[in-house]
Amino acid sequence: MQPDEVVRVVSALQGEGLSVWIDGGWGVDALLGRVTRRHDDVDLVVELQELPQVYGCLSLLGFAVAEDFSPVRVVLQSPDGRQVDLHPVTFAEDGTAWQIGASPEGSDCPYPAEGFTVGQILGTTVPCLSAALQLEHHRGYPPRERDRRDMALLARQFGLDLPAPY
Repeated sequence: MQPDEVVRVVSALQGEGLSVWIDGGWGVDALLGRVTRRHDDVDLVVELQELPQVYGCLSLLGFAVAEDFSPVRVVLQSPDGRQVDLHPVTFAEDGTAWQIGASPEGSDCPYPAEGFTVGQILGTTVPCLSAALQLEHHRGYPPRERDRRDMALLARQFGLDLPAPY
């Protein structure tokens, strides 16, 4: 997934009045304000109740549901191989978002209100998850080499301590 395509996807969703935040590798790059590696997909946090509208908007960009594990996760793909990985959440009154069944042990995964911020891709301000929340969410599974690198970059840039096994 190229940076211009990420900006295009986010802009299209926002243009429809939909809530969206970039997570994962592109979320890391947005926080750092630069592209640090190749990305196969873009991970997006969206509101669970908005999924039908998200599907409709992304279908106009050539995406269709390829894997549906809702309400936990939905993967959309385009015929040319672009991929969007959706992480649906529901917001509580205090601003915390919850992703149903997404914690490593199968419980609901929290996204604290202060974990929603902005970054930049190609000089465009985009909504994304904070460095601290990215780091917390990466603790739930054995890290791959790219995860170690991404978390090290965030820790260095934002003065965070890396937990084991990072």
